[in-house]
Amino acid sequence: MSRFKLIVAYDGTHYHGFAKQPNGITIQELLEKAAEAILNQPIHVIGAGRTDTGVHAKAQCCVFDATTEIMPERLVKAINSKLPRDVVVQSIELVSEAFHPRYAAKRKTYRYQIHNGKVQDPFIYRYAYFYPYKLDLRKMQEAATHIVGKHDFAAFCSAGSSVKTTIREVYRLEITKQGELIQIDICGNGFLYNMVRIIVGTLIEVGIGRKAPDSLVTIIESKNRKLASPTAPPQGLMMLNIEYGEEA
Repeated sequence: MSRFKLIVAYDGTHYHGFAKQPNGITIQELLEKAAEAILNQPIHVIGAGRTDTGVHAKAQCCVFDATTEIMPERLVKAINSKLPRDVVVQSIELVSEAFHPRYAAKRKTYRYQIHNGKVQDPFIYRYAYFYPYKLDLRKMQEAATHIVGKHDFAAFCSAGSSVKTTIREVYRLEITKQGELIQIDICGNGFLYNMVRIIVGTLIEVGIGRKAPDSLVTIIESKNRKLASPTAPPQGLMMLNIEYGEEA
């Protein structure tokens, strides 16, 4: 039995997230069925993160265990032949059976895109949240500085999470704008349920003047979800990158 590590990219528009759900098609389900069709054995895929319905990934990391003599390079083409066009295995390699894509992750980077224009663009609406009201980028950038660091992010966690601790460390939060497209890149050692989208929702309210940039300090200290803003929609979010140590 060998453990295979996959890097997978997908457009999450038509799927009910990564993890298996009883009421819709998911990325995990598609990967398992594709691998089973090639390998003729039961396959259980484990992912590094449970992206929600409508959320995308450029480099989701997954593993599965299987007994096969098929080389990883050939396995990429074989599994992709069984997947829809909006889900693509980019690479496969053999790793130690002790490697776990979630627990071994050192850093995760997400990107959230906001289309801050007057008219919606049909070519990017799947990958950016259309927000037609003027946003003050400078104030959003100022607010972002309060997010960086090691904090208890309970105020930025949706109900239903069963984590042992809500303390996380954000290493970097950058907000840039090109034309009408705002990109928010956030890198940390891990993220709570809906944490990135709640942070984005709060930054948007700073951008329209509903909240002051330094209100982020009070929100973090409160640990009260009600003080943060509504969760931003899923389509603007993409899992961009996951960094591992030497064991990967």
